[in-house]
Amino acid sequence: MFESHRMRRIGFMTGISAFWMSVCLLSGMMSSAATAESALRIAYPVFSPFHWTLDHGGMTGFFYEILTEALEKRMGLTVVWTAYPWPRCQDNLKTGKDDAVITVPTAERAAFTATHRTPFYIKTIHIFTCLDHLRFGEIKNIKTIADLKSGGFSVITYSGNSWHKENVQSMGIKTHESPSLENVWKMLSEKRGDVVLEWPPGAWPDIRKAGVSDRIVDTDIRISEMPFHLLIRRDAPQVRMLPDFDETIHAMITDGTIKVIASKYF
Repeated sequence: MFESHRMRRIGFMTGISAFWMSVCLLSGMMSSAATAESALRIAYPVFSPFHWTLDHGGMTGFFYEILTEALEKRMGLTVVWTAYPWPRCQDNLKTGKDDAVITVPTAERAAFTATHRTPFYIKTIHIFTCLDHLRFGEIKNIKTIADLKSGGFSVITYSGNSWHKENVQSMGIKTHESPSLENVWKMLSEKRGDVVLEWPPGAWPDIRKAGVSDRIVDTDIRISEMPFHLLIRRDAPQVRMLPDFDETIHAMITDGTIKVIASKYF
């Protein structure tokens, strides 16, 4: 009798233990699912020195470090980075597959994204050309984007460059596009266009990869600037954190964090 009662008690306690184990397991699964769902999914192109994937699968880069410091370390958010060709990065925001990209705000992008007030980096745009260009002297005298049009010069850029579309191509300046960043520089070296407008620290790694560093020259003419922001699709729940992100970026500029990160790359 006592043995039967003891066995029933053991069975009862075992049932309770199994029940709570199931609850904990389910809770953990739900927590993981909630974390995955609330993670900010950033789509990015492999582009040194901004953001790229290491051989062992980790990530590095100037923009990657800035956003990791701001979003994860200071704001406590979970971030998932996924690499795609640049045009697909923007398409993924429109379809909802990803939540954010790092780029320059434009009127076109404002239709489906929101951003913050303070750019976390402003890059200066230089004019690059072929070293033996027949009109090299004229190119050296260019001061503005309007001068490109009046001089009849053409520009080579990469596909999906909305800044170029709004600030250069919209002025009627002839444009040649390439889906590959490296191929932009090969096209310039072959004189399939007159100039490329790009930020030097971002340009030279691709120029070297393309094997044309002996043919390309940075004229050192600063023709424009590009302010970089985090753009989040308007219907993503994380869009609500943009004011806090703006304050965090402002603090990182003020305390010198962004300058320290930049010094590691250029």
